[in-house]
Amino acid sequence: MTVRTSRRTIAAIVAGAAAITLVATGCAPGGGEAADPNEKITLTLATFNDFGYTDELLAQYTESHPNVKIVQNKAATSNDARDNFFTKLGAGSGLADVEAIEVDWLAEMMQYSDKLTDLSGPEVDGRWVDWKSASATDPDGRLVGYGTDIGPEAVCYRGDLLKAAGLPSDPDGVAALLDGGWDKYYSVGQQYVDATGKPWFDSAGATYQGVINQVENAYEKNDGTVIATENPEVEEAFTSVLEASSTLSAHLGQWSDDWTAGLANGSFATMLCPGWMLGVISGNAPDISDWNVANVFPGGGGNWGGSYLTVPAQGKHTEAAKEFAAWLTAPEQQLQAFTNAGTFPSQVATYTDSTLLDATNEYFNNAPVGQILTDRSKAITVTPFKSVHYFPINDALQKALTRVDVDKSQSISESWTQFVADVKALG
Repeated sequence: MTVRTSRRTIAAIVAGAAAITLVATGCAPGGGEAADPNEKITLTLATFNDFGYTDELLAQYTESHPNVKIVQNKAATSNDARDNFFTKLGAGSGLADVEAIEVDWLAEMMQYSDKLTDLSGPEVDGRWVDWKSASATDPDGRLVGYGTDIGPEAVCYRGDLLKAAGLPSDPDGVAALLDGGWDKYYSVGQQYVDATGKPWFDSAGATYQGVINQVENAYEKNDGTVIATENPEVEEAFTSVLEASSTLSAHLGQWSDDWTAGLANGSFATMLCPGWMLGVISGNAPDISDWNVANVFPGGGGNWGGSYLTVPAQGKHTEAAKEFAAWLTAPEQQLQAFTNAGTFPSQVATYTDSTLLDATNEYFNNAPVGQILTDRSKAITVTPFKSVHYFPINDALQKALTRVDVDKSQSISESWTQFVADVKALG
């Protein structure tokens, strides 16, 4: 099958997956009473970026649940979603019936797991890879988040730009060209810049995220002790990325308007590409025919991102929301989300399914994205430790990178010094 990741995509009906579908008259996960199938209700769904939840996919749910109306609200970024989530969680009202959570702030959320609905139950046992569900299970054994995707990373590139530089432009050739560590990625980038005078990658911030996701304890020890400002691996990653960025970066802040425009106008030749990024690229550069995906990643493998669906206890329709969240994260629907946006599923039943393994992506020149992302997920050897301090520290680090790479307001050393002060100020 062909994966089309444009936001205008009409979702295909995916067959053959091991499905766990909860109908309105069945048992709700977690042992609660099922939602009343005769009560006409509206369920709100809050996501960010692109989860692959198209109107066509959501219509499948409302067709089988005619009493339910679904309203989806998308935040532009994970940061926006996080601010909204914690503000309204603290206020005790205002959250959507189903709220999407990004893995980088999952640990913060788990401090308030008592404010979320328990989603555990035999209907969903064993659905996810172990670490995915374990991270969303609180000390009392309550599962408070249903896993959506994980983010195995490859490299996306503009074949026309590499060809113009005299470099390999076919996926196998690019994979061979970039095989190795970060120094190899940077050295090939310098060849490209020398040949064209154009930037190699989009930003220091995005590239740093790929580097730091290969460090098991970047900002904290396993006991929660903050080590970010004293960890030589963090300072080395910060410095090396910015030194490379001085000649290789397009200096575009990720998610900015200029960065979004750069996806279409050839502002850079390559970018680090978790599965969910495929939909971002195709959605913002629908008329570009030269994007492709190489089955390679500097340093071997890495996971960037991955999310969960939660059901805040403050909602008026928590049982119906649990049914809906369980349906959205069942293998059938996760394969459709992958079809729509490249979001690589976290459900084990999908990993041997031909729908995933045989999937190609028409937009990315029919790249075999299913096999590529499966291979990239197998290459992941490090799961970074992320506790309550991870998100604010990483956010401070990203701002430090931006000051040098995008704003050009500070030198590397000046920005690192401010980062150290900012981390201390976090307490």
